[in-house]
Amino acid sequence: MAGAKESPRQRMIGMMYLVLTALLALQVSNQILQKFVLLNDGMERTSKNYILKNESTVGSIEYTVQQQGNNEKDVPKVAAAKKVREATKEIYDYLEALKQELITQSNAKNEEGNFVNASLKNTEVPGNMFANNGKGEELKQKLNEYPQTIQGILSGLGITDLTFRPIARDASEIELFANDREAKNKSFVALNFVKSPVGAVIALISQFQNEVLNIESESLTTIANTIGSFYFKADITEAKISAVSNVVAAGTKFEGTMFIASSSSSAIPTMSIDGRSVPVDEKGFGKIEFTATPAGQYDDKGLAKKVLKGQIVTNVGGEDKVLPVEYEYFVAQPVIKVSSEVVQQLYADCANELLIEVPALGNTYSPEFNVANGQPIKGSRPGQVTIIPGASGKVTIGVNSGGNKIGDVVFDIKPVPAPTIRAVGSNGAELDMSQAQAINVLSGMKIVAKAEPTFARTMAKDANFEVTGGELILLRSEVPRATVPIGSGMRSLLESAKPGDDIVVRVTQVTRTNFRGNKINSEQREILRIAIK
Repeated sequence: MAGAKESPRQRMIGMMYLVLTALLALQVSNQILQKFVLLNDGMERTSKNYILKNESTVGSIEYTVQQQGNNEKDVPKVAAAKKVREATKEIYDYLEALKQELITQSNAKNEEGNFVNASLKNTEVPGNMFANNGKGEELKQKLNEYPQTIQGILSGLGITDLTFRPIARDASEIELFANDREAKNKSFVALNFVKSPVGAVIALISQFQNEVLNIESESLTTIANTIGSFYFKADITEAKISAVSNVVAAGTKFEGTMFIASSSSSAIPTMSIDGRSVPVDEKGFGKIEFTATPAGQYDDKGLAKKVLKGQIVTNVGGEDKVLPVEYEYFVAQPVIKVSSEVVQQLYADCANELLIEVPALGNTYSPEFNVANGQPIKGSRPGQVTIIPGASGKVTIGVNSGGNKIGDVVFDIKPVPAPTIRAVGSNGAELDMSQAQAINVLSGMKIVAKAEPTFARTMAKDANFEVTGGELILLRSEVPRATVPIGSGMRSLLESAKPGDDIVVRVTQVTRTNFRGNKINSEQREILRIAIK
């Protein structure tokens, strides 16, 4: 029921509630009780019409706001109207469930669905259900929370001039009973449900449903009336610069256009480019963003001409107006740049570190690599990749960025160069094979495998060699006197050595430790001869 200013509809519904409540306070006859059934039928039909009307109003609010360009001030009203409808449906369904529970407990309807007069007279079931079992207090709370909920939704829209009184009131709060000695001290539950016949309580619950729907109707009408008529007003202006390119090489000209852009806060336009929707911000400016696809053909400068075609639809003078737009731009052919100390060939089964860049893509470069006849390991920054080729043949690296194929780069696979076998003294210096060596120098001699210089420099993680197969032979007058495996030490061999003897180093196997720590054995035949002085 409305507050200070009530509409004729509100006054009528209020009067019906008072009449129903007054009749409940009296001992009514059978004929009057039957009239409650007729009255309930009428109110239920009214409720159905109310619901259809209110649902239509919600749809009308949403449609009107959309037609007027989804003004940021009106868009929240659509959500508010839907919240009002949801809150109303919740309390209406609750009341309907109570009504059906009362009908079931009192057997008020027969199997054909018709009301039974004897059951409609029952006064015990309403008293037990609403007074003894607490349904009445629960009902009072829910009925009085509903108008507060609606007023909260309206307040969120700045609507404060429409207020509602509580629906469920005690007798002292109703003017008709305020001075009635017998009734004025009765609570809401006692006044409406204690000693009240089933038929009358059913009609009363239907009346509550009508009152809830009336509050909803008043609220939705008020929301609809606050939606302003549309007009286009260019009240947002911004200074803009449109450049030919935002990347300018040193020594070249920067070219662009400076202009004033304007839009309306009362209407957000819709925009599209090449059939795709363009997001529009709250100021009415669209942001175009897409990944340029590679062109089929490029000119001698590596450029391909493209044209963006789009449109802006906005409401001008109450009618939608389509504004076409075209923009010419160029797609540059991406060039793949590979940086590495060994860019012509990659070493087999080694960690070849590359930097693969596409300068034309700038900061948008987000590479992914597909490798045929090899394995890629992604680096810490864009473009860094380590390629582990297969044993032989070629490696093909497919370069992609942002889901688009840029191109391929192909490398030959080069075998790992064999190391050089050297004998080093205890001080780590290489022995001069052309000169005889003292026995004390040879006692700390080691046989090592040194990586080829370029390979050692460029593939340091893979250039770790050691001699793992072969033998050391002591010769005297070209006759072998003693033999030990390489790596077992020189002491036993040199115990019987004399000046003029020779030490022959015969290498059969070299092992390389790669970047993963794996041992790779390879056959290598090499002989060194060292004279003893």
